[in-house]
Parts: sequence; structure tokens; C-alpha cells
Amino acid sequence: MISPEDMEKIIRPEIKNMPAYTPIEPTDVLSRRIDIPEESVIKLDGNENPYGCSPRVKRALAGYAYYHLYPDPEQRELRKALEKYAGISAANILAGSGSDELIDLVLRLFIKPGDKVVNCPPTFGMYPFSTDVCGGKVVSIPRKPDFSVDTAAAKKAIDNGAKVLFVASPNNPSGNITPEPDILELLKGAAAVVIDEAYYEFSGVTVAPLVLKYPNLIVLRTFSKWAGLAGLRVGYGIFPLNLVGYLMKIKQPYNVNAAAQVAALESLRDLDYLRGTIKAIVDERERLMAKLHELDSLKVYPSQANFMLCRVLNGKAKSIYEGLRQKGIFVRYFDTPQLKDCLRISVGKPEHTDKLVAVLNEMR
Repeated sequence: MISPEDMEKIIRPEIKNMPAYTPIEPTDVLSRRIDIPEESVIKLDGNENPYGCSPRVKRALAGYAYYHLYPDPEQRELRKALEKYAGISAANILAGSGSDELIDLVLRLFIKPGDKVVNCPPTFGMYPFSTDVCGGKVVSIPRKPDFSVDTAAAKKAIDNGAKVLFVASPNNPSGNITPEPDILELLKGAAAVVIDEAYYEFSGVTVAPLVLKYPNLIVLRTFSKWAGLAGLRVGYGIFPLNLVGYLMKIKQPYNVNAAAQVAALESLRDLDYLRGTIKAIVDERERLMAKLHELDSLKVYPSQANFMLCRVLNGKAKSIYEGLRQKGIFVRYFDTPQLKDCLRISVGKPEHTDKLVAVLNEMR
């Protein structure tokens, strides 16, 4: 009889050795962890939209009659709606189960075991995670002290044989954008340059129109942040035309479920409402930033996303993180070399800002 040890022997060794991705926890788990009511949790750790989805989305989901049928595998209606929203032909667009799936699909398209992928940390952890799953080799090009991309070093890594480069703009967790001239410089290399615009709606800065001009440029976006659909997992990519056929070939046939497609379509029909929540978040971002600047224990980095990165100057980031948790306020804590003593704080509603700042003042 085959033993567990026998099965261990046939598992890919790189999977055994790779670090796991650390996800955030849902509100119900957090409330049980500190024994407070779920409605009292202030969740500022996931860059989620505190206003939720459009009310029209809830009605559309409740009224949809075809959950018993498979969804459109080619996402035709959704891609056509995205054509109008993004200003790019539907032929260049492919939707995924969140932009996370599209990151994985891009790597599966280009990377075989041992191929190099350029990562620019500190940044979104899914890039090295998915590279490891695909058997690729991560080439880390650390960002500069101001969190800008070291363009010259990244370009050199491409010239040395890297096949894919990921750049989040705005970057997570630092919130800064990568200027278009830097991206154009990276596009001179013979690699796929993936610009992750998950927080585009909060910055208004995009390079999506350049996809039609540069055959190695890919732009990824998501409905998780601006549209409040994180729980439904729907994102999309804007790709050079020839890549869409290959990606369509290798994706799971029904990768975007029916509920996600309904929700995304209804979101695109209610842009006035969603632009209102985006404005509320951007306005609150500026107010939160001003409030945090008043605390001499924090260095607050400028952000064009729906979160901001703060470095705790007195070395007490861990104790502040734990103290906030005990009060029901959850933020993201980092303790990597580049992010030592850093907290990332998502923008919530005005009352969330007021509670956060009050508790931080109590800890001074």
C-alpha cells in the first residue's frame, strides 16, 4: 500500500520549498479572534472598498435566473462592456477570476521551469508566489528608497534573459505610480512588461492605450477595489491582440463565474454611483494622510491608491499593530528589511479615520 511518505516523494520539490502566500482574514474570523461583534470591526488591512458594491449589483444578483447554467466561456458581453469602459477593443481584453488568475495565466504562457521573472520589491506578493508555482526563477530588483523602480537594473535583468517583468502602478504597498517614461524604457527590452493597474481608478494614471502600440505590454486591472467586488473575484487584462488567443486557449473554460460576470456588468452600468464612492475614498485618503502627518512618530509616504504606507519611527510598529487589533482596528504590518517597522493602512470611511486617529493618539 502506498504511504504518505511515498506521495511526498513525487511532489515537486520547488513546491515543498516555496514560501506560502500570506492572505488577509475575513471580518468574521477577525471578530472571533478578538471577541468583538463583527459590525464593530474596522477592517483597514485589505485595500477593500468600505462602501461595498453598487446597490444595483445586489439586485441583479438576486434576480439572475441562470445560475444552473455554465457562464459564457468567452465573456462576450462583459468584454464588450469593458471595451466601452477602457476605450480598448474587446478583442484585446480578457477577464479572469480576479487579476490574480491573469498573473498566473501570463506566467503559464511564457514561463517554463527555470525561466526568469523580474520582481521589484517591495510589491504585490502574488508575482513571486505565482512565479514559484510555475517553476520560474524570481530575479528581485529592489525598489529605490522612495519606492520608485530601479529602471536601469530592471532593464539589465531583461537584457540578461528575463522573460517577464511585473510592475504595480500604483504600487502595493507604497502607493506610488511608475511614470510613463520609465515604462517606455522597460518596453525596449525583449520581455513581457506587465503593468498591474489594480488601483488605477484612484490614481487616474494608465498606460493602457500603449498596449496597441507595444507588442510586449500587458495591463491588468480588477473590480476588487474600486467596484467593491473583492469577494466575487473578477478582473481583466488588456493584451496585445495575438496574446489573447493563446490566453483564451489555456484558461479554464468557465473561469469567470456567472455571478461575477453579472456583478461586473451591473457595476459598469452604474458608474456614476461608483465614481461617487471613488471620490469619497480619494477625499478621505487626503484627510487621513493629513491626520497621520500630525503624528511625529510616523513617516507617511504619498499615495495615489486607496491606502497609504507609514513607517513607525520609534520602532514600535508591532506594538501599535497589536494595540490597534485589540481595539478592533486591523491594518497590515510588515517587517521585511525594506519595510521594517511599516504599517499599510487602507482608506476607510470618515468614522474609521476618526477612530483610528483617536486610538493612535492614545498610544503616543
